[in-house]
Amino acid sequence: MRSAIGALAAVVLSGCVAQPVKTDMSAFQAAAPRSILIVPMVNKSLDVDAPNYVLTTVPVPLAEKGYYVFPVNTTKMVLEQEGFYEADRVHSQPPATLAKLFDADAVLYVTINRWDAKYVVIATQVTVEFEYHMFSRDGTKIWSEVKHMQWQPDNNSSGSPLAQLLTTLVSAAIARAAPNYMPLAQQANRQVFVIGPNAIPDGPYRAALNQKAR
Repeated sequence: MRSAIGALAAVVLSGCVAQPVKTDMSAFQAAAPRSILIVPMVNKSLDVDAPNYVLTTVPVPLAEKGYYVFPVNTTKMVLEQEGFYEADRVHSQPPATLAKLFDADAVLYVTINRWDAKYVVIATQVTVEFEYHMFSRDGTKIWSEVKHMQWQPDNNSSGSPLAQLLTTLVSAAIARAAPNYMPLAQQANRQVFVIGPNAIPDGPYRAALNQKAR
């Protein structure tokens, strides 16, 4: 009887495990974008340099998926020439307006919600969180995602407990003073665009890239 109850409980618990919600890609597939415009990022973190760092990590996975990505520095320069100096103002513009300005098939808006390092007990926890929204050239939202990632230095030591504690404290201090966000940002974007459950479909230039790689 107990084994039957245990088996039933296991089934119930396994059924309660949250599964990733698959995004409906029909709008994306209908739009079939060939080129993607990445506009300057809204920064809700306290690090004023975060947008520049993150902006360098987004084009690569999109290009690897087979899309033409407008050069981000050129995009920023053109927008400033049009009077759009602040990312908040850019994000307030209709996607169709921005797409027409560059003749882009899709526009990607990214918001940085988290980009911080927090001291926890004797370790430093580095956290990033990005929010993504992509629109077609007619203003239809075709894809969105939110990515939250954390990293904490792992200090394995076979020495004395005191030496291990000192090593952990030093590593935590270094991570807090100069946190390395870039690997997290790169990993987050790769998971979102390339290998995640809601990764965007392969673009029109993917096949050509695969042939070059052979």
